[in-house]
Amino acid sequence: MVNDFIAVLANPSAGKGRYRGLLPGVLEALGTAGRPVRILTAGSGIEADEACHTAVADGAAAVVAVGGDGTVHRALQSVAGLDVGFGVVPAGTGNDFASAVGVPHDPLKAAEGIAAALRDGRDHRFDLARTLDDHGERRWFCAVLAAGFDALVNERANRMRRPRGPRRYDLAILLELARLRARPYTVTLDGEAHVLTSEIVAVGNCASYGGGMRMLPDADPADGLLDVLFALPLGRLDMMRLKPRLRHGTHVRDPRVTVTRAREVRIEAEGIISYADGERLGPLPIEVRCVPGAVRLLR
Repeated sequence: MVNDFIAVLANPSAGKGRYRGLLPGVLEALGTAGRPVRILTAGSGIEADEACHTAVADGAAAVVAVGGDGTVHRALQSVAGLDVGFGVVPAGTGNDFASAVGVPHDPLKAAEGIAAALRDGRDHRFDLARTLDDHGERRWFCAVLAAGFDALVNERANRMRRPRGPRRYDLAILLELARLRARPYTVTLDGEAHVLTSEIVAVGNCASYGGGMRMLPDADPADGLLDVLFALPLGRLDMMRLKPRLRHGTHVRDPRVTVTRAREVRIEAEGIISYADGERLGPLPIEVRCVPGAVRLLR
């Protein structure tokens, strides 16, 4: 067993595979930290979770995620709340957490920054969100939890086999718009319950998800708080207009949209499967808590 090594979780299909050729250079850059580099093998999300946890138990000095927010989400489960370094090499279609915490967009520069941080013994602390469902299942997330229309779209797209690529997601949007209805929610913020009807509910540790969709444009992953968004019913036409506004975060100017902050959030509704960092969590209800400084980011 080799202790004090750098464990690397790399997703070869991230970013539609366009970064695959960069992995040898990334590993070489990480190696300049003066520690052995170990690539973790995983054929599924569950295996990725297990590989990262095993690496930490074996004495990894740092876990590095090479990929997008999904890969980051998997790797985070093993280091959240622990004194283990965490690095991100952005190589996905969506790199929202990396952008929010100041990681360089260039994968090689990001890897060089991780190595330098390990050599110099420095890190930056950032908040994470921790979820708890009614079955006692806990997960951490770094960017945004979706509990409304966008979660329904994700769930439908994941059930579809065709078409492949982005068109499947676009088709899922159209199919969910056709059956759009506002749903009754109970959203409890730091113990205060709000009963509302909405198509959109989201909780953010960071501003964006889905590769730059700024659902919660003022969210700060270092303020010890979660940003929470919900809206009065918008209807199909305004929901169709929402996507381009999300790119700039201008949807929050709509008087029907409410954004607030809390340390603890509970979301209750029927028929919604929640997603965080683009990964499936499970059906509502779900509780979310901000844990300040939960990750030691190397950059």
